Amino acid sequence: MASSHRLSVLFHHLSSGAVSGSGGDFKCSSDSSLCAAPCAASVSTTSQVASDAHSASSSASKKPVFGGGKGTLAVTDSRTAKTYQIEINQNGAIKATDFKNIKAGGDGAGVKVFDPGYVNTAACKSAISYIDGDKGILRYRGYPIEELAENSTYLESAYLLMYGSLPSKTQLHQWERAVMQHSALPQSVIDAVNSLPHDAHPMGVLLTGINALSLQHPEANPAISGQNVYNGRDKNEVRDKQIVRIIGKMSAIAALAYHRATGRTMPSPNVSLSYAENFLYMLDAHSGNVNYRPHPKLARALDIMFILHADHEMNCSTAAMRHLASSGVDVYTCVAGAVGALYGPLHGGANEAVLRMLMRIGSVDEVPRFLEGVKARREKLFGFGHRVYKNFDPRATIIRRVAEEVFQIVGRDPLIDVAKALQDAALSDDYFIKRKLYPNVDFYSGLVYRSMGFPPEYFTVLFAIPRAAGYLAHWRESLDDEDSRIVRPQQVYTGEWLRRYEAMDGRPQVAGGVDALSDLPMSNATRRRLVGSSVAK
Repeated sequence: MASSHRLSVLFHHLSSGAVSGSGGDFKCSSDSSLCAAPCAASVSTTSQVASDAHSASSSASKKPVFGGGKGTLAVTDSRTAKTYQIEINQNGAIKATDFKNIKAGGDGAGVKVFDPGYVNTAACKSAISYIDGDKGILRYRGYPIEELAENSTYLESAYLLMYGSLPSKTQLHQWERAVMQHSALPQSVIDAVNSLPHDAHPMGVLLTGINALSLQHPEANPAISGQNVYNGRDKNEVRDKQIVRIIGKMSAIAALAYHRATGRTMPSPNVSLSYAENFLYMLDAHSGNVNYRPHPKLARALDIMFILHADHEMNCSTAAMRHLASSGVDVYTCVAGAVGALYGPLHGGANEAVLRMLMRIGSVDEVPRFLEGVKARREKLFGFGHRVYKNFDPRATIIRRVAEEVFQIVGRDPLIDVAKALQDAALSDDYFIKRKLYPNVDFYSGLVYRSMGFPPEYFTVLFAIPRAAGYLAHWRESLDDEDSRIVRPQQVYTGEWLRRYEAMDGRPQVAGGVDALSDLPMSNATRRRLVGSSVAK
């Protein structure tokens, strides 16, 4: 079932500009008033940085000693003059709980590690994907993303993420068949989606479908069938059943969300097609035309995009997935929560924001004026910067080539000229260079999706479909993690210490404090209703 078509994913310049870090999972610590995803990233051109795919024979193939390796950290508390020895493990990490032993009176509690946004906090150990932001490296289970995009398919890469190794021919056939056989949707899920407004945002529709799907399988819900349902005697079968269900039905729910806006009836899945081909088939096979076939190169382009977005280490939505899973809630609710996090414009919604920005700029002539607006803090610059990558994002180089392939088939998007002019202007402007703001993967992916005919509001859905594989791989890994426990972060309390309850008559007429209910405006519909009157019978 895997497509035999292969697009070349060697980097192709859209301009002479530098290659940058990536978006999708971001929000950095640089000047956030300028950019929706500012970063502290350095950048290199392709002549300066070799891709990870071609560095396997060099020193890059040797696993580094993470964080410098095992040792001991000596911490001296200036408040007490005491020195504490904190163990550094072989991965260059320390246990945050070791700091609880550092005390200096007060409330008797030990030192807490304050880390908003988890900038330098490792919440788990994982063997699924690896990022080296300084070198622009992304790997799935040790395989460079460039090699997978060149040679693999989405479902093969999903198997790799899930089970740790590339499948044999027999294993791949079984996996593809299992996923595709579970792509049909229950009627109740279709009915739930059809009850939504036609203009509902596709991500809201997708979330509704996933949540409706969770109600179909009470036997797989720990709250109903017992806490050990995922760890019992038949745990592998139970887990795998949910995995193939979710991956298989994710594209169908996404297609249903697409047709909620078109008003057309979604055709039944065609299980004889590849994953990406079947998705396009469900979008475009009008009137039940079972003989319809998507353009093979467009299907392959979408498949590559799915590979690139399948996982990205411990990003916001994946962290949400593991956070929810730690409570023992069912896997469908976990995926829905992760997709909800992906919905945010600082995460999965970034490419939609980029396209709307380019559309608002409108033409190459307006680029200088827009950048002046960014400098004056009147405009937001979307699609530049990344919190992880301090070099080019390897996915961005691949997507640029995919964009050219798509343009050859469906025509060149005029906004690519606006994007190129914006990129070139920003990369030659000391103002942006000083702040190290460079284009990321979202800067280009939206143009690919737009050229393929997808509306901007649907872009995040196209991100969510493949990311389900990454979510489920992390869910599966977390179930076997001996260190796993319910997530319950600490806080630094800054509120009032102790207050006594006051009766209503003893309170000031205007309550003190910085927060109060806003003056909520009344809608015109409510005003219309209130000015009406009842007619006596």
